[in-house]
Amino acid sequence: MTAPIDLDALVQALQAGSGVAHKRDIAEVVTALGIGGDSAVAVGDDCAAIPETHGHGHLLLAIEGFIPAFVERDPWFAGWCGVMVNVSDIYAMGGRPLAIVDALWGRGGPATQALMEGMRAAAQCYRVPVVGGHSNLRSDGEQLAVAVLGRAERLLTSFDARPGDWLMAAIDLRGAYREPFAHWNCTTGVEPARLRGDLEILPALAEEGLCRSAKDISQAGVLGTALMLLECSNVGAEIDVAAVPHPQGVDPLRWLTGTFPSFGFVMAVAPEHRAVVEQCFADRGIGVAAIGRCDDSRQLVLREGLRRGLAWDFARTALTGCAPAPHSTQQEKRCA
Repeated sequence: MTAPIDLDALVQALQAGSGVAHKRDIAEVVTALGIGGDSAVAVGDDCAAIPETHGHGHLLLAIEGFIPAFVERDPWFAGWCGVMVNVSDIYAMGGRPLAIVDALWGRGGPATQALMEGMRAAAQCYRVPVVGGHSNLRSDGEQLAVAVLGRAERLLTSFDARPGDWLMAAIDLRGAYREPFAHWNCTTGVEPARLRGDLEILPALAEEGLCRSAKDISQAGVLGTALMLLECSNVGAEIDVAAVPHPQGVDPLRWLTGTFPSFGFVMAVAPEHRAVVEQCFADRGIGVAAIGRCDDSRQLVLREGLRRGLAWDFARTALTGCAPAPHSTQQEKRCA
């Protein structure tokens, strides 16, 4: 980002944006359901990670529901995203997807057909079968939710970032917004083998012990996603907003606080592994940079040049409410 960024406007956009607002709604849900915090299966990751009864791996389970206005406006791409975003969640955890089920409501006409064709195309692209689900073709509109099952040999979680780790962002900038929504589409029309190979970086990093923690960048944008990771790990960070990989000609406030890229991850990486991780993404043409360092402040501070601004203080305000008690260890959280 070459143009100066108004830090005050950026902090306000982050705190008041719909992406972060939707993440704050999670706190009410986890409280009502009695989950989160020190649950046996940690809540707050991109997937639920369930230890396998026999073996050392984890089964991964995730689900995504889609905003009706998005499904109505762009049904084919909504169907594509139903597969794509779930697959991305699995890879963000260091896993590989196994199968997908969907819940589909539609009117049975062209829009419903487009929705199903988008799912089918993405399932073929990512080689993840749709194995069942629920359908109703006599609804008064199109709605979609998709769930995915995967498996990880070694987890990347939101709970393992440590003070001193580099916060890194990897984003495929070879795309464009799918207007009017803030979806940065860098997957449709791309060679499927390349997409699958790009995603394979994440489980490879996990299995080689090169990355400690990761999250798929959501509609809360790079900064909102970093907030969720920091909260779950009970750490803080200072982020250099100018260091975030950024396409030319895109409003930085939109990019940092509300853009949902088809390929984008925030990671916590030990200092000794930073160069290797950067090279893994750069070798595949993916924008990657160290954007800040984790610390023990439990605050997010944004920096641009010599200016700094406090964006969030977890000691005063929770985000998702999924952070474990400060005394809990990862081992305690994951023991059933």
